[in-house]
Amino acid sequence: MHGLGNDFAVVDGVTQAVTLSAGQIKALADRHLGIGYDQLLLVEPPSQPDVDFNYRIFNVDGSEVEHCGNGARCFALFVRAKGLSQKNPLTVKTHNRVLSLRFEESGDIAVDMEKPVLEPACLPFCADRRLVRYHRTLTVDGVNLEIEFGAVSMGNPHAVIIVEDLENTAVKEIGQALQAHPDFPDSVNVGFMQVLQRDRIKLRVYERGVGETLACGTGACAATVVGCLNGLLDEAVEVDLKGGRLKIQWPFSVSEDSPVVMTGPACIVYDGIIEDS
Repeated sequence: MHGLGNDFAVVDGVTQAVTLSAGQIKALADRHLGIGYDQLLLVEPPSQPDVDFNYRIFNVDGSEVEHCGNGARCFALFVRAKGLSQKNPLTVKTHNRVLSLRFEESGDIAVDMEKPVLEPACLPFCADRRLVRYHRTLTVDGVNLEIEFGAVSMGNPHAVIIVEDLENTAVKEIGQALQAHPDFPDSVNVGFMQVLQRDRIKLRVYERGVGETLACGTGACAATVVGCLNGLLDEAVEVDLKGGRLKIQWPFSVSEDSPVVMTGPACIVYDGIIEDS
């Protein structure tokens, strides 16, 4: 499946018992010798009575992560297409959040991503206090660079850098350097945002354990939050990613604790069976 080119293998762990090792996940992610995907999503029975399913996410290196917004839309479409549930909305539990997934009449899927978390310790990120912009010195290609960024968790950690020219930004090099900074003990997803208008941005995201992807849902939410906190964006924003466009809403004028809502498409590419060998 894919959401704006951010692609996933989605596995039904409801009607069958599924056990995948980190090595198997890594091997299946190989685009030449395996299936090929940015992340593997596992649909599991609910672990608590007030949710419909558990939602687990694994990176291509086999590590389990907390959240994936594009994956959440694919998760919802998979559940409906496989006849596992016809509820609308669906309530699913991630590692650290409970999400509401709603099918729109347009065919898009809206995801209530819950509120952004802005306290540095909760990302985790080592900082003396919460700021709108943080500064760190990175060494990139042997040159020391002073980098300014916003930091927010959407269930997973994001650092968002505002740039003037997105296409000529060293996304991979700066992304890798910031991910390796000791002040991000669990690493971080690094977003690069160019503001086009108050209701539109361009975004590229260098993700933990994956690299740059064609789209990142939590990254689009994080960038919108950072743009709003910097006074650059309105409450409803269109986010242009390499794979397509997402719509993000954050009514921060009501409260910073307001949930972020992400709306966009999901697509099934093909079905298959993985056989033990």
